[in-house]
Amino acid sequence: MTITTNPGSCAPAEEAITVYEAIGGRAAVVAAVEGLCGRLLADPVLSPFFPAGFGPRHRAYLVTVVGEALGGPERYRGPDLADAHRGLGISDAQFDRTAGHLGAVLDELGVPGYLAERIVGIVAGLRPAVVTA
Repeated sequence: MTITTNPGSCAPAEEAITVYEAIGGRAAVVAAVEGLCGRLLADPVLSPFFPAGFGPRHRAYLVTVVGEALGGPERYRGPDLADAHRGLGISDAQFDRTAGHLGAVLDELGVPGYLAERIVGIVAGLRPAVVTA
């Protein structure tokens, strides 16, 4: 996804940047994933899905999936998302709860509301692969 900006009078033409770039690139995605993991582990409804927590590999997968979805250079090469979530019984309500945590993390990180809404909307596109109940 790209965003069109016109940074000022010195740039007469609009330039397109990705959502990934607009939020600060990889560092911002890593911070968002770290915050999301912490919130999911603290949530009594969602934490049972992560009995072993989030190891480095799982976190790296999340950074890559989100980074790619937001237009970054990352390319996810991990397990198929639908296969990885099959059998977990994740409901739409649980997916929505996770999306709420993502939105809160983005707010805490100072991501502008319009960008946070776009990010949550982009990530919502993963629903068919994640919701299995």
